[in-house]
Amino acid sequence: MQYDTLIQNALVLDGTGGGVFRANVAIASGKIAAVAPHLEASANHTVDAEGLCLAPGFIDVHTHDDLNVIHNPHMLEKISQGVTTVIVGNCGISASPVTLAGDPPDPLSLLGDNAQFQYPHFANYVSAVQAAQPSVNVGALVGHTAIRNNHMARLDRAATDAELAAMTGQLQEALQDGALGMSSGLAYASAKQSTTDEVLAMVKILGEAGAVYTTHLRTEFDGVLEAMNEAFYTSHTGKAPLIISHLKCAGKGNWGRSTELLQHLEGAARTQKVACDCYPYAASSSTLDLAQVTEDTDIFITWSEPHPEHAGKMLGTIAAEWQVSLLQAAERLQPAGAVYYCMSEQDVENILRYPRTMVGSDGLPNDPHPHPRLWGAFPRVLAHYCRERKIFDLATAIHKMTGLSAAEFRLPHRGEIRAGYWADLVLFDAEKIQDTATFANPKQVATGIQSVWVNGELSYVPGQYKTGRNGQFLSRCQS
Repeated sequence: MQYDTLIQNALVLDGTGGGVFRANVAIASGKIAAVAPHLEASANHTVDAEGLCLAPGFIDVHTHDDLNVIHNPHMLEKISQGVTTVIVGNCGISASPVTLAGDPPDPLSLLGDNAQFQYPHFANYVSAVQAAQPSVNVGALVGHTAIRNNHMARLDRAATDAELAAMTGQLQEALQDGALGMSSGLAYASAKQSTTDEVLAMVKILGEAGAVYTTHLRTEFDGVLEAMNEAFYTSHTGKAPLIISHLKCAGKGNWGRSTELLQHLEGAARTQKVACDCYPYAASSSTLDLAQVTEDTDIFITWSEPHPEHAGKMLGTIAAEWQVSLLQAAERLQPAGAVYYCMSEQDVENILRYPRTMVGSDGLPNDPHPHPRLWGAFPRVLAHYCRERKIFDLATAIHKMTGLSAAEFRLPHRGEIRAGYWADLVLFDAEKIQDTATFANPKQVATGIQSVWVNGELSYVPGQYKTGRNGQFLSRCQS
């Protein structure tokens, strides 16, 4: 048989977490045709992978790339990390379905300005992604806040029965058009006033459709256990699998509570399907939230509309220059973006090590000075946490970024190196892979990635900054 590509002598990590084995991997018609110690066949392209690791392409389960995959389809910041699939629409915010009466409300504004929200129906968004044909595959959640925005004149209250009926109807339409599920962002002002019953009504629609529910908890600070209980209740009652977004112990008063949180999560797992994702950093990033401005947390300002000259400075420095309090400085900077140094490294390690934890970058592509996780999250897991900190072995690290992610988000024939699966693959040097993005210089390409294939097409090699464009839109239950 004549294969399209034959990768020889690779150290294969197949995404199951089951260890490393030497094999040849053949690609034909976009899929993995064979995996074997010896393959007597010719190919149009042959790659000698001696000494290199071959893994399934990484799946970034927590992104805000909704509009980036359309307007920046080369997606260098992701594919250069070995990411071949992104899940968009997290934290209750999505590019679709959205109809705006004015400027997008916070945090919907993280995705773009009014003119970029052109997808009133989920089917419109699917068509736009397919037309753009980005370099990575795209699976999409729809945002609870996005849907609230479409049917409520004000978001600082609970939905009425009539509004909720319209919201559930729109969610059903999006699921029929291929959405993977729904996300919520209950910590944000635009969703904070929604009741548990409102969320439950939406989650019941997910349960009926066999779709997933992901949530940015109502709080990640002192009341995090109560917020987790709400999520467990809505998902269990609604019969939908739950994924807690970027699980963390936020604020110094909560440092050291990761064991408690994980035990709580594991307890829920005895009676329902639950998982979580985590980014491999002890600092978060979002819009500047006045509720998070305290003396305990160092805050770095990434952008400010009224005072762009102060982007790139610590909030404390700005407050000292203005001779005002931290809160007064934050108020003057609004609207703005920020990085919050709000977590402990030990808690991050504990959560990342937990068997039900997937990896998500949570990067903000529109931020002029983004958190380094946008460019470096996946190599950092392999370099810092696996190779240096040794919190898990290489096969486990890969499983958290591939097979586990595909299973939790119900992406069939993805996330493993197996005959018949789509040929999303990354070839890398386990000893040299390294994130180079820093808080000071965040837009830096990782080192140690040798080649990336998306649906069988070679789509990235180092120094090649015009990436291949072979990504697919991944509709729910698509084979």
